[in-house]
Amino acid sequence: MPKFAVILAAAGQSSRFGDARRKKPFIDLKGRPVWVRAIEPLVNHPDVVQSLIVVAADDVEWFTEKFRPNLAFMNVDVIAGGKERADSVQNALAHVKSNVDYVAVHDAARPLLVKKWVDEVFAAAIKSGAAIPASPIASTIKRVAQGKITETVPREHLWGAQTPQVFERKLLLEAFAKRDKFVATDEAQLVERIGHAVSIVDCSPLNIKITTQEDFRMAEALLEVLPKEKSLANMHPFAADNPHLFKDL
Repeated sequence: MPKFAVILAAAGQSSRFGDARRKKPFIDLKGRPVWVRAIEPLVNHPDVVQSLIVVAADDVEWFTEKFRPNLAFMNVDVIAGGKERADSVQNALAHVKSNVDYVAVHDAARPLLVKKWVDEVFAAAIKSGAAIPASPIASTIKRVAQGKITETVPREHLWGAQTPQVFERKLLLEAFAKRDKFVATDEAQLVERIGHAVSIVDCSPLNIKITTQEDFRMAEALLEVLPKEKSLANMHPFAADNPHLFKDL
């Protein structure tokens, strides 16, 4: 069976979260840290053989001490991050074991991940070498300049990228080696730049990323209505007319 490594990206400054005292991945979400909820479906996957979390260099000592029991129980190594997200992921990538076939990079601020989505993106990556979960854009998209709409962008073929993003280890190493000073917003963008197609796995919009306080409150609510595995579907989380939304809860 292919071997997977997991890199959890948690080195950001959480500047948009609106709480200078706390970084979003480290706060409790219904009694458990956000980053723990984010990584559990990955570290518990039978094909995952190595797990790493990247935190800001200034947080390494504090994080390691505060979460020592969690790190030990889940066998997660702590890596110091860099200036940008790509620098942080590249730091962790350097510690991935040579016998690993695929690397999954996941946002520490996505705590609603479930096993079904992990299975699907892992399978897609094995098939194509590179795969990410995403969901179709449902809202009308406006391009804005100086507070005014300049264009309505057709939403056909537009998808919102999610994580975990999964790649062949050698492919991801090549993409990072060739990034030079390019600032990428996700790992798929780097892989795209070297000419390798990235597959899309249609995923539920429930797999949200916490960026603001409002996102955190939404995550608290969604934990209560997250469907059980057998009823997970690619659905809008607030579709009141969806007959499957509250099935088996």
